[in-house]
Amino acid sequence: MLYLLVILFIFVAISISFSNVFASDSRSMPYVSKETLLLLLLIYFTLLISFGLLYTVLHIEGIPVLVENGIELTGNYFTIFTHSVYFSAVTILTVGYGDVTPIGIGRVIAMAEALIGFVMPAAFVVRVVLHMDGRETKKK
Repeated sequence: MLYLLVILFIFVAISISFSNVFASDSRSMPYVSKETLLLLLLIYFTLLISFGLLYTVLHIEGIPVLVENGIELTGNYFTIFTHSVYFSAVTILTVGYGDVTPIGIGRVIAMAEALIGFVMPAAFVVRVVLHMDGRETKKK
């Protein structure tokens, strides 16, 4: 029962944090528009799925790109796809657990994906700053 209360507290804390990001008082605009955050999430999701599909297609075509704990991935299409999407998420979010690793051409693809995942937050910050600067200019 205690763990349910802790989980509920965590969700409330996360909700409050996000509401503060989007909230604005009467003097200023919100820090981040909901549309901008939604756009960022959609871009990440699209990239994550796209790279996951790329790893899957290469694997199905006989080009090994991923190994799990040193063993080439095996299984049906769905199993390969879920492992590929998992690896894609870990790579684009630059977490890199190391349980699934790229080999061969997969290394080059993973480097490109990690670079995109690394640059996306910077692009997001630039977009937010330019958006806020444009609002400040319009107020004057």
